[in-house]
Amino acid sequence: MTLSSLRLKKHADRRLKVGHLWLYSNEIDTDATPLKGLAPGTQMVVEAANGKAMGVAYVNPHSLICARLVSRDPKQRLDRSLLVHRLNQALALRQHLFAAPFYRLVHGEGDLLPGLVIDRFGDTLVVQLNTAGMQAVLPELLDALDKVLSPATVVLRNDTSGRRQEGLAPGVEVVKGEVADPVLLEENGVRFAAPVLDGQKTGWFYDHRANRAWLNQFVAGKRVLDLFSYVGGWGVQAAAHGACEVLCVDASAAALERVAENAALNGLHEQVAVGEGDAFEALAALKAEGEQFDVVILDPPAFIKKRKDIPAGERAYARLNREAMRLLGRDGLLLSASCSMHLAPEALMEVVRGAVRHQDRHGQVLFQGHQGADHPVHPAIPETSYLKALGVRVFRD
Repeated sequence: MTLSSLRLKKHADRRLKVGHLWLYSNEIDTDATPLKGLAPGTQMVVEAANGKAMGVAYVNPHSLICARLVSRDPKQRLDRSLLVHRLNQALALRQHLFAAPFYRLVHGEGDLLPGLVIDRFGDTLVVQLNTAGMQAVLPELLDALDKVLSPATVVLRNDTSGRRQEGLAPGVEVVKGEVADPVLLEENGVRFAAPVLDGQKTGWFYDHRANRAWLNQFVAGKRVLDLFSYVGGWGVQAAAHGACEVLCVDASAAALERVAENAALNGLHEQVAVGEGDAFEALAALKAEGEQFDVVILDPPAFIKKRKDIPAGERAYARLNREAMRLLGRDGLLLSASCSMHLAPEALMEVVRGAVRHQDRHGQVLFQGHQGADHPVHPAIPETSYLKALGVRVFRD
């Protein structure tokens, strides 16, 4: 079947020419190719204003990003064949990077599969379809996954905010096999059980793997505080690498139950304690009790979800870092992270600088981390680079 055309306004092809994959509704020549009436997920040939074909995109007229390019070949649509090819490309990278099958297999635009996220836990795949275009090719995607990996289990975690923006219904569904939830994984030599059906995102955050590995070098014999601990990715690893005491704090009782289970899974139940509550309240209570730590880990959820949230979000990060530093001894280590795409790396550095001076201390940035290589950044799409982590020595004269 021949695809219909989507005509761009004059000069609206500039971003595609430099490698970007997105088109906005105000870039479409709606007189030549009306968006009204198009079914979300429809694939179309993108044309420059002069009629030159630039590739194939899927369209959602109800979304701010109204089209996402899937191929620069105007004859190649997003079908089983292309999905198999892109999945094989993604798999080859991960197999080169990692010895064990625990990683992000597909990272959306970074793997030229916009709107698709897949995390791998051995023979279990957790899939997020964040756009109407990806939802429309679900049968072809499942066939392609069988062709490339033949997984025992496939879980659809279609409960993301991105789906709501695309007009898609949320839901969690096991579409192949059975899930023994939680599923097991290994990271940096430590075993974990991840709740893939009802945990955060896909159940685990592979993006901090390298940042955790860096911190693991410095925790032996230390007292560690892990705030926003979730299921213990940071804290349990710290205990496994020699920390004498770890306190994991999270607002979710269910997450803290997983922390305890993950500690026990590695024989670390005596080193790891948990505390339920709001992070800011926990910091105040620990300070009032005179507690001190050698290492404090801050890995909060995104305080800045939209550009308009930047001022309030930066204030929240600043307050969090200030209060955390109060719990460090005379010579301590702070791991400060942010997954807010709208918080620039230099802004996180400024947050840390301000917090250090507020406490009348000195700071030395020892490490600047980002998302792991299984979360590749598309060089033309700044939005695909989101994770930041700073390892900071905080000390007094």
